[in-house]
Amino acid sequence: MLRGIPTIISPELMKMMMLMGHGDELLLADTNFPSCSHAKKIIMANGNNIPELLDAILKFFPLDKYVKNPVVLMKAIPEDNIKHTIWETYKEIIKKYDESAINFEYMERFDFYERAKKAFCVVATSEKTLYANIILKKGII
Repeated sequence: MLRGIPTIISPELMKMMMLMGHGDELLLADTNFPSCSHAKKIIMANGNNIPELLDAILKFFPLDKYVKNPVVLMKAIPEDNIKHTIWETYKEIIKKYDESAINFEYMERFDFYERAKKAFCVVATSEKTLYANIILKKGII
């Protein structure tokens, strides 16, 4: 056991974050995301929601300052008529760690899926909010 590491971060997740290099991407996936078919590596974070996990991860995880948008979200299909209140929650969390990273990139669903396949790791959560998927591009310290 180590001090200061939130219990929401599993040893496997901490190891993956430490193995990642500059420019590698970590995807926090909601419960509807096809994680198993779109992941090179998958970490199960059952029982955890994305906002709490995002806050814990960003204590350790630097976002890439050399790209315009180190945070990527999946656009909703217009017919779903979704209010994206979770995206505002993400902005508040990210602002605590890196105010320059709150200008998100938004990708169409199938483009997002293709990008997810290239992610270093997918963290499958129990987040039930639709379109809550978020990609984080790792920066340097």
